[in-house]
Amino acid sequence: MLPRFKAAAVHAAPVFLDRSATTKKAISLIREAAAAGAEIVAFSETFIPAFPVWAALWAPIDNHDLFVRMADQSVLVDGPEIKAIRDEARALGVVVSIGISEKSPASVGCIWNTNLLIGEDGEILNHHRKLVPTFYEKLIWSGGDGAGLRVVDTRLGKIGQLICGENTNPLARYSLMAQGEQLHISSWPPVWPTRRPAGGGNYHIAAATRIRASAHCFEAKVFGLVTAGVLDKAARDMLVARDASAAAVLDATPRAETFFLDPTGEQIGEALRDEEGILYAEIDLNRCVEPKQFHDVVGYYNRFDIFDLSVNRRRLNPVSFTGSVASQPDAESDHIDAGS
Repeated sequence: MLPRFKAAAVHAAPVFLDRSATTKKAISLIREAAAAGAEIVAFSETFIPAFPVWAALWAPIDNHDLFVRMADQSVLVDGPEIKAIRDEARALGVVVSIGISEKSPASVGCIWNTNLLIGEDGEILNHHRKLVPTFYEKLIWSGGDGAGLRVVDTRLGKIGQLICGENTNPLARYSLMAQGEQLHISSWPPVWPTRRPAGGGNYHIAAATRIRASAHCFEAKVFGLVTAGVLDKAARDMLVARDASAAAVLDATPRAETFFLDPTGEQIGEALRDEEGILYAEIDLNRCVEPKQFHDVVGYYNRFDIFDLSVNRRRLNPVSFTGSVASQPDAESDHIDAGS
């Protein structure tokens, strides 16, 4: 028999652009979910320190200070904020999926949209950087690589993760299906403005999320955990104080939703949109088996003699060094006369 477990999807706002306070809030929410019996707890896209919605509101020439603040409040994977969450996962014996804005150790201005899967022993099971920042997100984050396109085999089953618009990429999704994925975690921003609402035609993040997440669950025959952020009053008011015209956009742009899906693409239980909270679902992975009789796109319902997908999982780095490390010169031989 396949695993059965209780999952928690967190629908919450970060403490906007405050990594320390947001980390403390995340730990509090993990404790609440664990106390309710959850064995896996998932957070939204870049929960620490926030989603940079300002990139949709104003031209980049007006946002330099916000980018500097975002870079400053982003976190290193081996930094104290992630260590605190890893320690909490270990102490409580729960798996944690969390979105972060990740700092680069090689550059003070390079950040990635990243999702971490942390095991119940506190170890990082997967470190995924969003392959392509979407639309105005390109003004904030660097592109990721294929190193995190992995499904992790845990005691709760085989868990895969994609971030927001990556769930539109059929090849990224298929690469997870082909690794035997059973629980798919997708993480989303709180709002995603694309037009001024008064003119109509604005992007409906909740509707678009539902289409993509349901399609993946139906195609892969997996459970879906969909977790979105919340733009709370404090963040909204800070942005509006900067430019009052932002109120019309932020207040009328559709909000994202958090919910669960079964392996047929149907919703499990309720959804959360406007209010913060934690949703729970009982997951029985045995329900992934029957639908595979109808369509198994990584099994008999494919033509591997016609289609061939190759994925490059090499972690991309800015430089590689070869050769042995030279001995360091002593202080005298290293001295260069200022007048030479």
